[in-house]
Amino acid sequence: MNIKDISSYMRTLGQRARAVSQQLAAADTQRKNQALFAIAEQLQQQRSTLQTANQQDLATGQAKGLETALLDRLELNDGRIAAMIEGLQQIAALPDPIGEIFDMKYRPSGIQVGRMRTPIGVIGIIYESRPNVTADAAALCLKSGNATVLRGGSEAFHSNQAIAHCIQNGLQQAGLPADAVQVVATTDRAAVGHMISMPEAIDVIIPRGGKGLIERISNEARVPVIKHLDGICHLYVDDEADQEKAYQITLNAKTQRYGTCNTLETLLINATIAADFLPRIAAGYREKGVELRGCPQTCAILGESCKVAVKEDWDTEYLAPILSIRVIDDLDQAMSHINQHSSQHTDGIITENYTKARRFLREIDSSSVLVNTSTRFADGFEYGLGAEIGISTDKLHARGPVGLEGLTSVKFIVLGDGHIRT
Repeated sequence: MNIKDISSYMRTLGQRARAVSQQLAAADTQRKNQALFAIAEQLQQQRSTLQTANQQDLATGQAKGLETALLDRLELNDGRIAAMIEGLQQIAALPDPIGEIFDMKYRPSGIQVGRMRTPIGVIGIIYESRPNVTADAAALCLKSGNATVLRGGSEAFHSNQAIAHCIQNGLQQAGLPADAVQVVATTDRAAVGHMISMPEAIDVIIPRGGKGLIERISNEARVPVIKHLDGICHLYVDDEADQEKAYQITLNAKTQRYGTCNTLETLLINATIAADFLPRIAAGYREKGVELRGCPQTCAILGESCKVAVKEDWDTEYLAPILSIRVIDDLDQAMSHINQHSSQHTDGIITENYTKARRFLREIDSSSVLVNTSTRFADGFEYGLGAEIGISTDKLHARGPVGLEGLTSVKFIVLGDGHIRT
């Protein structure tokens, strides 16, 4: 396709999604769940087809020299297909948010005023590498009553198209329009530019991928974007912390997984306990192979086992076994550091002082603020959302893990019985 063809093709996808969005918004819970179960059954029946398509993507990726980690994310093995199927079934089991009425109150005039949860309309999702996102995103948008246009990475093109075929078959089996979920069928990068410039067809864009992708979409989109750029997450170990708790929490927050947006990147330690706590936690990190970069006080305590941190370290999301450490005088200085350097993703305090914990919760302006627990819990599944489409550090609409409710809007509803305004 040439650029002119891409423009026409993307407009057509958007128009089709918009045309069926009202039909999907009106679908009842039973019909949407039938579609989710039908899609799951399609994935089960088409396992061999999915894996054949995935092998084509893997072979292409290997020929292009993709890194081992990228190839691993790309692979669609039996376990990952089973996980997609289970994910669809779990989303079907979640409460349907659409039509929920809440905050109903009588006004002095006698009318009742409340709010009702509604679909957003058409959601565009742009993502990289993992083909399972195709099924996950489609399922979340479907359950929340939204039509969706999905643009996966070119490295997973054949896998995504095979999954899309299963999705559209499942929709048709349940009596819902196949256009409710459309997967962009071109690897041309120009498709992304057109997709993020169609406010008449798409109501919101959700990017999932590397910082470069998200920055580009944030800068160029004419459609509202739900996103986060970095996960520069902090934990502050207070002088009134239980040091055994602090050891386990800070070790887990960094080493449970390195490449996630909710992994600890900067550890702040109160000066009063630094001489006791730092050597112990540093030894734990060394056993896990974590490189430490510290402030002058940290390096004075740990010696050659800690590199001197530079200014850029405090603003870096490592996504690797590297951790920056700073010794802090008190809670105020800790909160000042976090509010200056945090990406407003996830930040926490470890303390037994209830008053300090309450201050921290109130004064740290991040999408998730934690007390005495690992940053790794900042996740839709762990929060009880059932599933998530991503994490948002924006302040408008959705914030934090974006589950089904984050994919909805609300409208005011008013009930009267012949009431007139005087």
